[in-house]
Formats: sequence, C-alpha cells, structure tokens
Amino acid sequence: MRILLVEDESKLARSLARGLQEEGHTVDCCERGQDGFEQAEATPYDVVVLDWMLPDMDGLAILRQWRSRGLQVPVLMLTARGSVSERVLGLRAGADDYLVKPFAFDELLARLDALQRRCGLSQAVRQVGDVVLDTRKRALARDGREVALSAREYSLALQLFEHAGEVLTRTELLSRVWGSQFDGEPNVVDVYIGYLRKKLADTGTTSAQVRTVRGIGYRLEVQGDSQT
Repeated sequence: MRILLVEDESKLARSLARGLQEEGHTVDCCERGQDGFEQAEATPYDVVVLDWMLPDMDGLAILRQWRSRGLQVPVLMLTARGSVSERVLGLRAGADDYLVKPFAFDELLARLDALQRRCGLSQAVRQVGDVVLDTRKRALARDGREVALSAREYSLALQLFEHAGEVLTRTELLSRVWGSQFDGEPNVVDVYIGYLRKKLADTGTTSAQVRTVRGIGYRLEVQGDSQT
C-alpha cells in the first residue's frame, strides 16, 4: 500500500516508516498536521495513519475536514486517548480504525491488513500475458512456478502490473515505490528494473516484458503489443 503517516514524534515516525517499508509498503511522512492535510488531498493514498495530537492542528479536526470535502481515504488514528467515549468520537468523525499508544507494531500491521481487505484495496492476483503477480505471496508465478520478490521488487512490480500498458516515468516510480521524501540516487529505479526483469525471466515467461521508453521511463507489456 501507499501510506501517509502523520505523526509528530520523530523517533516513532522513523521507526514506523522503516518497519512499514520493510513490509513492502511505500510511506510518506509528515510531522505537521497542515502538511499532512495538504499531502492527503494532493496525493492518492491507500491509507492514512493519523496521530490525534499534533502540534499545529488537531488530528480529529483534520479528519473532519477531509470527510467534509469528500476525501474517503481509509484513516487509522493513533492516539494516547483510550477511553470509550474518545474512541467513539474518533470513529464518528470518520476514522476507519483506532489504535491506542503504546501499541505493538504487529498489531498496526494486522489492522492495516484488515483495512486493506475491508476497503477492497487489493486484488489477490494481477496478470499480464502469461505471468501472474500474486499480491498475497508477493511472488511472480507462471505455470505453477513461483519466483519470490523482495519488498522493493514487489512494490515496483505492483506499480507496473497495475498500470500495464502505460508508460510510467522514472520520477513517478521513484515517488510511488521509494516515497516522495527519498533522497538517494534516482538511478535506483533502473537498478531495480534490472532485478525485476531477471525475476520475470526466471518464470520462463514468453510474453510479459518491461520495455524501456527512451528518455521517459518504463512500460510493462505483452510482447508484440508494444507501441511506438
């Protein structure tokens, strides 16, 4: 999933972002409520993890504004407020789930998985040509042969499979897979495209291929269906 994390505790935010990225998710972080508010409206996220207590804006107020504007992205609220009345207040304001601090990271993962299932954010498989991307196993499959993907390879493959036939620029892939705050080398996209091409070849596919669109980016297509 592509996740927006709005959390002002820097140490906690870094820890959560790192853990979620290791699970294969793309994470953008904001420490200020206003930044998170604007980021969610400008970027299509699969889920927002929103802290209730923020230094500049109340998380509940942010949530109410999103809902009043018609933004329906699933929201998981994080807060130290654990009373029943406060949980009810958060849910009635439009939260989809609620997690009280301190919490176990595994519980956060489980709740995000539940949101994903409940909101229909993911199909079990996606197919291009004779190759299937199994989103539950995070693997490529063809004729019973499975090739496992690393977390980053999976995130990249998911973007290409979801937009099969479309040209995705390097900038788009960098933002969607590594996050908008990634400050490493841009050629990391090309490196991982190479990894993914090898994994596709390992399935024995005779059709699905990642095509380079010179000067722009990449496109996943069925061989013979390339466009000029």
